[in-house]
Amino acid sequence: MFDIQEELKKLPAKPGVYLMHNSKDEIIYVGKAIKLCNRVRQYFQDSRNLSVKIQHMVKNVAYFEYIITDSELEALVLENNLIKEHHPKYNTKLKDDKGYPYIKVTINEEFPRIMLARKMKADGSKYFGPYTSAGAVNDTIELLRKIFKIRTCNRRLPKDTGKDRPCLYYQIKQCNAPCQGYISKEDYAKQIDETLRFLNGNYKQVAKMLQEKMQKASDELEFEQAMEYRDLLKSIERIMDRQKINTYAFEDRDIIAMAEDDKDVVVSIFFIRKGKLLGREHFHMEADEESSKEEVLGAFVKQFYAGTPYLPGEIFLEHDIAEKEIIEEWLSKKRGAKVHFKIPVRGQKHKMVEMAKENAQNVLRMDREKIKREEKRTIGAVHEIEELLGIKGLNRMEAFDISNISGFQTVASMVVFEKGKARRRDYRKFRLRTIEGPDDYASMQEVLTRRFLHGKKELEELKEQGKDTELGSFTKFPDILMMDGGKGQVNVALRVLDELKLDIPVCGMVKDDNHRTRGLYYNNEEIMFPPNSEAFLLVTRIQDEAHRFAIEYHRSLRAKGQVHSVLDDIKGVGPKRRKELMKYFKDISQIKTAEIEELLNVPGMNQSTAQAIYEFFHVSK
Repeated sequence: MFDIQEELKKLPAKPGVYLMHNSKDEIIYVGKAIKLCNRVRQYFQDSRNLSVKIQHMVKNVAYFEYIITDSELEALVLENNLIKEHHPKYNTKLKDDKGYPYIKVTINEEFPRIMLARKMKADGSKYFGPYTSAGAVNDTIELLRKIFKIRTCNRRLPKDTGKDRPCLYYQIKQCNAPCQGYISKEDYAKQIDETLRFLNGNYKQVAKMLQEKMQKASDELEFEQAMEYRDLLKSIERIMDRQKINTYAFEDRDIIAMAEDDKDVVVSIFFIRKGKLLGREHFHMEADEESSKEEVLGAFVKQFYAGTPYLPGEIFLEHDIAEKEIIEEWLSKKRGAKVHFKIPVRGQKHKMVEMAKENAQNVLRMDREKIKREEKRTIGAVHEIEELLGIKGLNRMEAFDISNISGFQTVASMVVFEKGKARRRDYRKFRLRTIEGPDDYASMQEVLTRRFLHGKKELEELKEQGKDTELGSFTKFPDILMMDGGKGQVNVALRVLDELKLDIPVCGMVKDDNHRTRGLYYNNEEIMFPPNSEAFLLVTRIQDEAHRFAIEYHRSLRAKGQVHSVLDDIKGVGPKRRKELMKYFKDISQIKTAEIEELLNVPGMNQSTAQAIYEFFHVSK
């Protein structure tokens, strides 16, 4: 048992990182400290004036651990890495933590390649980005390959030189075939240098080179070649045209500003390279009303620059950030040259910051409108269904469907919607064990019985073990059951629930003669939807999703054909034991009805496996 008060006494007076864990062993908060003993103890002092968020976090702390570092700077770097890795619940962090694409140039190879990369690694390559659009990255890579004829293959050069024929890119004149020795290492290196200059924003030199080549081809009456150069030149010009901002200085700098409302925070960042705006990105942050602007913007700066390969010398901010000095020191070491944070208050630089802020506000406004539309489509639709049925609190909906072909390999699906959204991690699929032939009612009875018996059993076991009941795979019961069908399927569900002493509302999703959703069957009457209502659209989505999930499972089983047997789903039954079972009983139906004593007569059978086979085919009886 972890005694928090005793462990607090053991904390060292050294810099480091601390990790707070809950009872499920999840990391819920990561922080850094100059002195671990002082910082961590503050959370557990009653006299300490903690924010509501931190108070709630402390209530959930089961134990903590810490890592000692040599300096506050090391602690900062480690803290940032741990937040990115574990996504703690109570840390302010980027909402959208997807891997933005980079352009990677493998300069560590003798004949470098250019490619898209999702993560930046310490592999000796040069990375450019991150970019929000993988499509734009691929377009840029394709353009560079056409201009500089960079190889695309994965051949190990020069080791594999001449081992195979040149590829298609050589035939279409988009590669100089270093794999055949058709270009020297020195000449290829010049092409890579030009590529790197282009990626750093030096477009004019490339455009000038293409212009000269186009003119030369035209003078030599090579009009087809001239047209190719013209098309490449147009592509370059399109990229140059995007650079709408020019500054008088030619420094590299990033410009960061944010916009916020009661719920959301959006941070915009502009990338200025050689005095030109090369691109802009926006990011959503998780924050709360108790987090200051300085804390939110500081958290963004740490997380963003931990993952970007290039650091400018100047970073313009809308306002000051928390821990500015230590972050400056960290970024300066990372860059190998000084990095300065500046807060412009007037002039052109201030206008740039204001423009970044305006962009953030615009994104926030559009997102707010999008959220409203989504809420109408999801939560709004749920409220409409509640009004139609006269039921409140329909947070979790479970829908079931049966799929078979003339009774062959009958399967069932369970799909879950919470607050009007599909919760795919809670989807479940069932393979029918006891039903022979096409009997949808009996199939549904087996599926519902298994689903709720399993859930009740899991609940009892977790309560006995003193564990969180949400850890089970079937422990969350629905607020309403939605059956694919009318009166018949509803009555089956009600009968199962009555036998198991469960009080859950049941409705049927009724379809018309054209197999389209028509209404809901509830309390012995059919309730029609208002035309074009969100409730109608939601029920249609639920019904279609249950059908799709069942069909996909059925098709996967059919695809396996004779290779898969129902016996393969029983614990303890492998290929050898399955063969012995079929050899002894001759038919699967005989195995289904066999008693444990009879199963034990099969060569190589043991008590536990015989019990598992028997329970597998008799669980729902």
